[in-house]
This record gives sequence, structure tokens and C-alpha cells, in this order.
Amino acid sequence: MIRSSLRALRAGRSPLTTLLWLLVTASRLLSQEPGLQFTVTSARGILPAPQRGRLFVVISRTADPEPRTTIGSTDIDAPLVLATDLANFTSGVPGVLNRNSALFPLERLSDLPTGDYFVQALFDDNFELRSVNAPGNLYSKVEKLHLDPLRNGSVPLVLTGKIPPERLPEESALVKYVKFQSKLLSAFHGRPIFLRAGIILPRDFGRNTAAKYPVEVNIGGFGDSYNTAGRLMEEGTNFKRMWLSDSTPRMIFLQLDGDGPLGDCYQVNSENNGPYGDAVVSELIPYIEGKYRAVGRPSARFLSGGSTGGWVSLALQVFYPDSFNGTWSGFPDPVDFRAYQLIDIYGDTNAFVNKAGFERPAARSTLGEVLWTMRHEVRMENVMGAGDSYTMSGGQWGSWNAVYSPRSRAGTPAPLWDPKTGTIDTTLRNSWKKYDLRLVLQDHWQTLAPKLKGKLHIWVGDADNYFLNNAVHLLDEFLTKADPPYGGWIRYGPGEGHGWSPLPHREIMNQMMERMR
Repeated sequence: MIRSSLRALRAGRSPLTTLLWLLVTASRLLSQEPGLQFTVTSARGILPAPQRGRLFVVISRTADPEPRTTIGSTDIDAPLVLATDLANFTSGVPGVLNRNSALFPLERLSDLPTGDYFVQALFDDNFELRSVNAPGNLYSKVEKLHLDPLRNGSVPLVLTGKIPPERLPEESALVKYVKFQSKLLSAFHGRPIFLRAGIILPRDFGRNTAAKYPVEVNIGGFGDSYNTAGRLMEEGTNFKRMWLSDSTPRMIFLQLDGDGPLGDCYQVNSENNGPYGDAVVSELIPYIEGKYRAVGRPSARFLSGGSTGGWVSLALQVFYPDSFNGTWSGFPDPVDFRAYQLIDIYGDTNAFVNKAGFERPAARSTLGEVLWTMRHEVRMENVMGAGDSYTMSGGQWGSWNAVYSPRSRAGTPAPLWDPKTGTIDTTLRNSWKKYDLRLVLQDHWQTLAPKLKGKLHIWVGDADNYFLNNAVHLLDEFLTKADPPYGGWIRYGPGEGHGWSPLPHREIMNQMMERMR
């Protein structure tokens, strides 16, 4: 093209015209260059066979925390993350990330200000646990680099580290851990799938070897790990002081684990995750009850949890009403899909934009300030997920979608909405109804009412940071008028945000023990 321009100059074009032509031509040629890019290779021997996975490069202003651990942050000034899928990553063949890669939070790689950054690459190929920091994933050393996205250049990064294989945490006299292979889940996925759990034993467990104890099955917040049991019992914690107190009821505390192949499994049966609910109820809980001298009857088995755990504890009580004697469910994830946070999946046509045409918030402060929008948060999960889609991210929206959606023809969770535009696929609404807990209760109340009488205890702050109070109010509208009455309670914290609770944990345990009498 430049040669043709020179020929035009010699053919009689004015020098100014030709200069402009040359500038436009040069600009076009430069725009075809890849610009700043990162070429990532694996160190010799660290990747013995070609692997499929997702490659990330994280660009941070600080080395602490380590950049790879910040993947998934929704802050507006979160470290920059680039990502792409690799179908056959092998030693000696680089993976390349550039302006064409998925990107968050910036819109374009060229928008990165010139300056000094801490850069780290990560290759995620663990398909048992949908976490970028799962065992077996590869990572590079953190390097301090001067980056200028407006100047062409390739930045080499080498994966030299490997997240070590999973090891159960160290046990103590009262804290135990279980890694249990599920026959049901392994058959569903066609490979070994494990359930993990943390167990806190009552203070007198070792002294009174004839005693049997009721079980509190607890589910934590989104992605909460089974090793929460150990953290609860660390020296100086309020929980440990409460647990060892003379006035605390003697129970076994069973902490479930949220990690699964597609993110948080939500401990219920689903078309994409498999029979998690059946595995927990019919495999894991009986195994632990037999191993640690539990009473082993539904009347001595209780549920508790907050946030994700609030939804899961309520769902397990509803889906397995004969297996548990009550749930104490705090600030649960959406229990009515007319208020799927701020989306009405039955009436809305777009997840990102509300009926008034404005960007839909996804999080707020207790004073009402918007912290981030739906579009912003889903963009982050699109970067995390294979295929540049939140549906495979293992993040919050991806995990929900994996639990509630049917499986697509590609074998992945069908997206409720388009990852880029937010347009809702209205054909999926019926598939989601079986996880709409208010709707399940409403449609099956005559059967469920006698099995759930007095078992439902729910609370939420009325300024919940993720708008979860809206769905609880809709559930409350049904339960308040339900006939026969449900016999439980729902409580609200005026002005309170996510995590508010009206009861100390010891009081929850006292109420559980009352139901055994």
C-alpha cells in the first residue's frame, strides 16, 4: 500500500495529498498489529501432557495480595484481568493474550495507563473444583514490569509454580475433616467426585463415649470451604468460647463445602451439577453420623446457614422435608425468582437494563449507593468463564445458572441471558421454576405443610446489599396467608445489610434442641 502511494506521488499527486495518504495508510497498518501482548509458556516438566484450560494474565498496581488471587474482584479499580481458552496447551507452545482477549474491568487493553505494574499469569485446568486457585493450576512468578499498551511489544511470562495437591487441614481433638468420594456424583460426572466436610465435635465427645448427639448441618456463604470449621475453632474466636461454654447445647457441627465442578454446587440436585442433594442427604450425612456417634434420626438433624447457606439450608429442608427437623436460614439468596436480586425472570426481558431503561444495580451500600451494576459484574464473570461466558465462570451468577438451568446442546449450562447483551431467554423460565422456593412451597403446600410445620425460620436485613430482602418479603406474603399455617417465623432488620442476624448462634442451637423434645 505504501508503494502504491509512492507511485501516486510520482504520477503527479501533490505532496500534501500524498502525505495524508501515507499517514492514513500507516495508521491502518499499525491498527492491524497486535499491540501489547503477553506470551505465556510453561516451564519444562511442569506440564507433562497437553491440557485444556483457561489462561489468565493479571496486571496489578500491587504485589500484595498476589495478583492471581484477585481474579473475581468486582471493584471498579480491580486489577486488570485478560483471559482466553486454550484447547491444547503444551510445553514449548505459548498461549497468547492481547487486545482480542476477554478483558475486565477496562473495555480495551489500550486504555491501560502507561506505568509500572505487577504481572502474573495463571493456567486453570482443574475441572473438579471451579476455582482459579484450585490444586494443580499453574502460575508464574510475580514480575514488576513497565507497560505501555500504545507501543507494540510482546511480554514473555513463564509458568513455573503449581498449586499443590489438596491436603486436608490438620485435625485436633474436636475438629475433624472428611473427604468422601460420592458414588452418585462420580457416576454422574464419569470421574471421581468428592464431597468434603468439616466437623466440630461437642466438648464432651471424648469423655462420654456412650453419648450420641444431634447434628447441625451448616452451609456457609458463597464458595465457603469446609475448612471454615477449623477457623471457627481457632484460639480467641467468639465461636470457640461459645462452643466450649457450659451453657451451650452439646451437638455435632457439620460444615458442608461449596466447591464443585461448576462453582458453588448449592447442595441440591441439578441437571448440570448432578445429584448433590441426594449425595449429601443419603451418602455424606449418614457416613458422618455413623463415624461420630450421632443420633442418626431426622428429629435430631437440623440445618443452618447464611447467604448462599441461607438458600441451601431452606432448599434442603423444602426438598427433603422428612430428613431434617428445622432450618434457621439467614439472608438467603433469592427465594422467589420474581426478585432474582432485582430481576423478575418471569416478566423482565433483560438482566442488565430495567424497564425504565437504566442500568440495573447488582449491589448497594446500606445507604442505597450503587456499588456495581449487573452488566459490570457479569463482565467480570465473562472473563473468568470458559467461552468468555459467565455460565462457566464459577462465580455467583455462573453458579446460580449452573444449578437452575437445563443443560445446553454443548453440554454446558444454558444461559438464562446472553453474556454480552443481557437479553433473557424466556424459554428457560419453566426450567427454573423448580428452584423457585416460594413457588415450590405454593404449588405443593398441601403436601408440604404438615411436614414443615414449625420448621422454617428466616431472617434478612431490609437494606440487604444484594437486594435479597425483596424475595424474602414475597415468600413472607405467601407463608403469612398459607393454609394450614406454617408455624415458623420471618424477621427483618430495618436498615440492616447483608449478614445481619437477630439471634446469637447459641440461641439458634437452643431452639434446635427444643424441637427435639
